[in-house]
Amino acid sequence: MSGSLPEIDGEKIYNSSPTFNPKGELVAVHRKVHLFDIDIPGGITFKESDTLTGGDRLTLVDTGESRPGSHNATSGCPPSHSLTRLPTSLPALTLDFGKIGVGICYDIRFPELAQIAARHGAVAMIYPAAFNTTTGPLHWDLLLRSRAIDNQLYTVLCSPARATCGNGYKAYGFSAVADPMGKIIGQLDEKPAILYADVDSGAVDKARKGLPVTVQRRFDVYKDVAA
Repeated sequence: MSGSLPEIDGEKIYNSSPTFNPKGELVAVHRKVHLFDIDIPGGITFKESDTLTGGDRLTLVDTGESRPGSHNATSGCPPSHSLTRLPTSLPALTLDFGKIGVGICYDIRFPELAQIAARHGAVAMIYPAAFNTTTGPLHWDLLLRSRAIDNQLYTVLCSPARATCGNGYKAYGFSAVADPMGKIIGQLDEKPAILYADVDSGAVDKARKGLPVTVQRRFDVYKDVAA
């Protein structure tokens, strides 16, 4: 995964995050679904939709290992390394690791993407993101841990380092990884650095067995967003 960058498709521009396998082959592209359009009275106004188009697909990268009791999000999908865009998934890596959902920045504020990914057996959600220095201190760790706890999977927020000079955008930084119980198992600060964290699929199973919310949902009372 390589952060996000502008992707031109015909007359449209997307904020897209490509995923590559260990051979350097492009195996998936997530187009940011939720565009950051805000207008805070007395605060800031920002409208991504002036330039960008929102994606219309969930991106779920299948690395080969299926989770017990999970939906099979890749059944009927084209062969590995196909770039056909599908409603729920795109088969890709063959590392026997599990399924990984992808979002970009503002996508993390909408829990449905992570919920659907988890219902389809994802062991992790990864969000390249660049929160600002106002919302970052308030919501960064909270959203990271919330998506992890709600869906009992690893959640990763990967931010650029904060610029120290000039008047350009200053990202919050603080890239981090939370485990399926919501514990932050690794975090950086605002400076350039590399963060390493172990992802144990057994921890996903342990969390889901200990707190079995994945099988205790009441779809007779509310809808299954992954249906």
